[in-house]
Amino acid sequence: QVQLVESGGGSVQAGGSLRLSCAASGLTFSNYAMGWFRQAPGKEREFVAAISRGGSRTPYADSVKGRFTISRDTAKNTVYLEMNSLKPEDTAVYYCAANRFVETRSEGEYDYWGQGTQVTVSS
Repeated sequence: QVQLVESGGGSVQAGGSLRLSCAASGLTFSNYAMGWFRQAPGKEREFVAAISRGGSRTPYADSVKGRFTISRDTAKNTVYLEMNSLKPEDTAVYYCAANRFVETRSEGEYDYWGQGTQVTVSS
């Protein structure tokens, strides 16, 4: 049974930082591209960042480019999202997802999803 478990969310003031983690189990982690998505209240879920199976390709949404960094640790079966210079508009539930082949921006192409972790940024 595949499980993706996010952690690291919380409340922070604008300008602060958080690091999200997503621990994967039940799959061969190195065979999967991983993505982070987020959903703010009243909005659709949107792409944040993704990382290829080998870690060499890391597309980002324009809204987070230069502030967020995605990485993965194959030994720990974990993908991370380092978030710096946080803004109130980054407030959302953050989800990680796994794709068997490619680090796509399309949420419909991901095979597995975590339950999400809340990030709240106050001004």
